[in-house]
Amino acid sequence: MVGRSSNDRVVQVPNLEDYFRTSIDGVLSRQGVAVDPHAAHYVVNLLTLFSRSEELYEDDGETCGLRPLALMLADATDARSAAERNHSLQRIGDVALFISGFFADSLADKPVDIDYYINMGGNAYGSLSEEVRGTFRGNAFASIYRELAVKFQILVDVLNEVRDEARQESDVDLLRTYEIWLKTGSRRASKLLRQNGVVPISDGKAAGRH
Repeated sequence: MVGRSSNDRVVQVPNLEDYFRTSIDGVLSRQGVAVDPHAAHYVVNLLTLFSRSEELYEDDGETCGLRPLALMLADATDARSAAERNHSLQRIGDVALFISGFFADSLADKPVDIDYYINMGGNAYGSLSEEVRGTFRGNAFASIYRELAVKFQILVDVLNEVRDEARQESDVDLLRTYEIWLKTGSRRASKLLRQNGVVPISDGKAAGRH
């Protein structure tokens, strides 16, 4: 993982896991939101894992890329075992969180936008939480998945800020920020708009999503 300084030099990060942990803890503190430490640790591990492209992208020998979330959901529905179903649900949640957290802008011109990823990811973690209950190990992770499901939007906001800090961005794309606020009700998007003199007005659709 690299960042860029104010003079556009590449800044080396000696320990990626420590970088993500420090960044996420700092953003949580500044945003004034509470996330269970075990869930926050899960996100740190996820970011560290997906920093390796071979862990994020799927390679079937002919193509390499991200499988659409809808097809992952079909995999979960058609799974031959509980283990396969749980793996597919976890994959949906993980990919949805990573993409909506770090690549939300790339979704602007796609058939599905960030709100789709947030809904799919949150629902997948919620279903996974219910699926794994009943065993000692499952019960330990069930609460983590439930936290990820309930606070999915909050975590997306946190990762958006971690992304912008890494890029050291100061310019705000107000149109895209407003679009994200309309689709998701993001508190961070609302704050950025107000800081730039734009007062978001709810149409009744966005208000209940954050």
